[in-house]
Order: sequence, then structure tokens, then C-alpha cells
Amino acid sequence: MATTILVVDDEPLYIHLLKVNLESEGYEIETAPDGEKALEMVSRHLPDLIILDVMMPRMDGITACIRIRQFSTVPIILLTALGEEHDRVNGLNIGADDYVVKPFSATELVARVRAVLRRTQIRAASETNKIFTHGNLKIDLARAEVFKGEKQVFLSATEYKLLLHFAHHLGQVLTAEELLEATWGATYRSEKEILWVSIARLRQKLEDNPHSPVHIVTRTGMGYQMPVVN
Repeated sequence: MATTILVVDDEPLYIHLLKVNLESEGYEIETAPDGEKALEMVSRHLPDLIILDVMMPRMDGITACIRIRQFSTVPIILLTALGEEHDRVNGLNIGADDYVVKPFSATELVARVRAVLRRTQIRAASETNKIFTHGNLKIDLARAEVFKGEKQVFLSATEYKLLLHFAHHLGQVLTAEELLEATWGATYRSEKEILWVSIARLRQKLEDNPHSPVHIVTRTGMGYQMPVVN
């Protein structure tokens, strides 16, 4: 079955560009002209990935992303205009998996789509029936579910992959470049902003006190670590 991507943009030129280039890669494309229509479509049938423009009439991309995250962890790539740094940060903060800056090349777009879809496969991959625990944090590896105490915590596919990388390297100090390459891909090694935001989001979700973390700690001048718990 073909992977379905919902493209949401109010500019026909970008809709056409995205549709032509993604269909040539074998993806099945659905389109929507604004966030309101996208929300209606997603509530009826969840796509495998959403490409969501930030600046749109009726309902902008940031609002649509927030609404979608209330009921789904479907991967979302935001489209932002050059210079709209605050929109990119806001998007990552409310759960987007990645962003592409307009204008963009078809090659860059397809690469980003492939990278995000690869990260979502972590959720589908069945591992052995193991439970990883770290203090009050529990990861059910077979079901790709995360719990803080007895309460389930809902992570995006990217956040889950980042958390797993820490769990699989317990006690090791990991550099920003290592984390970016392992989670997002080699082309992301210099994009530290996306890592900072993702780690901040994980701390908000997993830590009792995000300002004094115990699960993902900063090692100044070196990187980040999930310490060994006695």
C-alpha cells in the first residue's frame, strides 16, 4: 500500500510542486487549502505524514498542528518562509517533527520526507518484549509506549527515536552532532536548534522538574547523557 501524504498549503504553485515531486517518488498525495480543511480530512482518515504550511487563511499551520496533536502523533513537516525563525521554533515546541524553509528544492523536500518517515518506523518495529526503566521512566519497547510513573506519555515519532537513542547508550555522553545524525540524519548535523527544542520538549514531558532533569542531563561543553541510575 502506498504511503499517503497530506499536503496543506493555500498557494496552488506549492501544492502543484509538492504533488508532482512526491508522486514521482511513489507517494499518494492528498491536498487541502487550509488548516481547517486539513483537520477535517485528518479526523476522517489519518495520512502517513502531513506537510503543513504555517501561513494560511482560516486556520494557520501552527493552530492546525496543535489541534492534530490533541489526537494523533502522525508525523508533521512544517513549511515556513525564510526568516520566520519564531514559527519554526513554535512548530517544534508544539509537536512538529521537522520543518522546510521556503523556497526549497525538490531534492531537499524529498530527503526530509524520507527522513521523517524512516523515524516513524521505530514505532512500527517490533522489538523483543522488554521494558526499559530509568527511575520513574518506563519504555515498553514492544509497544513503543512511554510511561512516567503510571501515566502514559505521548511522544512524537522523532521524540521517541531520540529517547531510545539515549536509552540504548545509557551512561554515555552523546554530542549534539551524534544525536542529530542518529535521530534526524547526517544532513542535520549542524541544525542544533531542532535538537535543543526536542530535548526541551522531552524534559517537559518526562521530568518532574524540567529545570533539574534526571533522565536527560546536559554535560556542559560535551553534550547530553542519560545517567546510570543506581
